[in-house]
Amino acid sequence: MSELLERIAVFERMAEELEEKLADPEVASSPNVYATFAKELSQVRPIAETGARYRRVFDEIGDARAMLEDSDPGVRELAQAELSELEQQSERLEQEIQILLVPKDPNDERAAILEIRAGTGGDEAALFAGDLFRMYSRYAETRGWKVEPISISHSDGGGIREAIVNVSGKDVFGRLKYECGVHRVQRVPTTESQGRIHTSTVTVAVLPEAQEVDIELDMNELRIDRFRSSGPGGQSVNTTDSAIRITHIPSGLVVQCQDEKSQHKNKAKAMTVLRSRLLDMETQREAAERSGARRAQVGTGERSEKIRTYNYPQARLTDHRAGITLHKLPVIIEGDLDDLLDAVHGKLAADALEQESA
Repeated sequence: MSELLERIAVFERMAEELEEKLADPEVASSPNVYATFAKELSQVRPIAETGARYRRVFDEIGDARAMLEDSDPGVRELAQAELSELEQQSERLEQEIQILLVPKDPNDERAAILEIRAGTGGDEAALFAGDLFRMYSRYAETRGWKVEPISISHSDGGGIREAIVNVSGKDVFGRLKYECGVHRVQRVPTTESQGRIHTSTVTVAVLPEAQEVDIELDMNELRIDRFRSSGPGGQSVNTTDSAIRITHIPSGLVVQCQDEKSQHKNKAKAMTVLRSRLLDMETQREAAERSGARRAQVGTGERSEKIRTYNYPQARLTDHRAGITLHKLPVIIEGDLDDLLDAVHGKLAADALEQESA
């Protein structure tokens, strides 16, 4: 804790120095210099301000603990109640600071391509893929994000075999990037007559949306096939060759889109997904060169490769990376994800800081 307070003090001093520079008339008269310092301050100030709140709570915890030694039982009872509340505030602020201290990923502010695929478990996996699709869609709605389908493939049992959507809004990728991996569900399927619990999996991938300036595609390296759409849709479905399949020959990546009636719109969406996957491949390659090991986002979909377990009989969700268990699965599956995501981001941010200081 003392180490964290020391780091906070450093950022508080940096914020003060930057504010002094911005108040300097010479700096104010130079737009480029002023903009540089202002940008630095915008990055430092959130840590300094959150750190100041953390320091105040830390001091108040010390005062409350001292009051526990008071001879008056009423004072001790009030101090204990206050201490419990302050310790919860301290944990939340510490988690927030750890997230702020991790260097910001330049992709965090981007829109994201969210891909959800049924893994092991047949129809039950497809049904759970549909549940996760609704969960993320409802969460996006609470944050004012826009969800635009790119390709959705339904299963015969009413679930989803694969859903690829574009999610746009403020800090979408930064908020969802740790959702990638295998999500395991334990529940009694509707088709199970004897009440036995089945285990199924769904894979989730989250890619930062790539722009043309990020990935330049050589049209000579693309094979574009046009075919007839199938499944739910408008009047044009099954009557025109509006669906698009694009194969990137050098990498072997294949993307298809049939959500729109317009062939041009389907092609544009498919190109966006292709660029995003190629950008992700390049990012993964660079990360592998730095770390010496490459970790795939979603693995093979086997039950053992899980990041999270959704246990319906006990209304319990366990995130295996953050080491947390929440007993409120019904509200989480309805899109109330903030507590869960805050805990995951906080844990992974703490791990990143620990590795950085090691």
